Amino acid sequence: MAVKVLILEDNPVARGFLCRVVRESFSDISSIAEAGDLEAARRLLGHKARGRAAACDDPYQLIMVDLELPDGSGLELLTELANYPATRIVTTLYSDDEHLFPALQCGADGYLLKEDRFEVLVEELQKIVRGQPPLSPAIARRLLTHFRTGDGLLAGHAPAAPAAAPVSAPAPAAPLDHERLTPRESEVLTYLSKGFTIKEIAALMGIKWFTVNDHIKSIYKKLNVSSRAEAAVLASKQGLV
Repeated sequence: MAVKVLILEDNPVARGFLCRVVRESFSDISSIAEAGDLEAARRLLGHKARGRAAACDDPYQLIMVDLELPDGSGLELLTELANYPATRIVTTLYSDDEHLFPALQCGADGYLLKEDRFEVLVEELQKIVRGQPPLSPAIARRLLTHFRTGDGLLAGHAPAAPAAAPVSAPAPAAPLDHERLTPRESEVLTYLSKGFTIKEIAALMGIKWFTVNDHIKSIYKKLNVSSRAEAAVLASKQGLV
C-alpha cells in the first residue's frame, strides 16, 4: 500500500513548495492531495465541519495542516482528526506559544515552519520514519526554553518544601494489559524493544513504515506510555520480549 498525503495550505506557492518537500522526503509517496481551505480538506476526508474524520478503506497517512485559513483555523481540523489514523503535521509561519501549544494540544504530531530551508524541512519530515516528531529547530528550542530552568523545575514554579513524612516505598507497577495488543502490535513491540528503527521494522515485517507508525501509536495508547523506552521497559518487566 503506497502512502497518501494531504496538504492543507491556502497559498498556492507555499502548497507547491510543500509538495516538493514531501516528494523529496519519502520514496514511497503514491499521491498528494491538495486543499486550499477547510471545506476542501473535509471533502477529501469525507466528513463535515465539527464532525469526526473516520478512517476509510484508503486513508491518508500524512496530513499537513496550515493554521491560518480563509474559512477558519487549522486547529479545527486537527481536532476533527483526533481518531483518524494519520500523522498530523502543522506547517505554518507562526512560532509563538499562542499558536504552538494549542496545536500540540489539538493533536499535532509535529510542527514545522514554512520559512525553514528546503533541506531542513526534508530532514525534519524524514524523522517520522525514525519515530521522532518533526520539529523545526526554532520550535524545538522554544519547547526546551519553556520547560527548562536552571534547577530543572518548570518555569514560574517555586520549589516545593521538603516533605516531612518519610518517603514510602514505590507502589508496584500496574500489570501490563498486553492481551489487548494484536499479534502485529506485539511483533512491533518486540522489534522496538530490540532497538530497531521504524524503517527497519517495516522491512522485517514486509509492511509500509506508516503502518508501523500506526501500530506504535496504538501500542502507546494501549500501554499508556509515550515513548519507545517506556514501552520497552514495561514489556521487559512483563516478560513479553
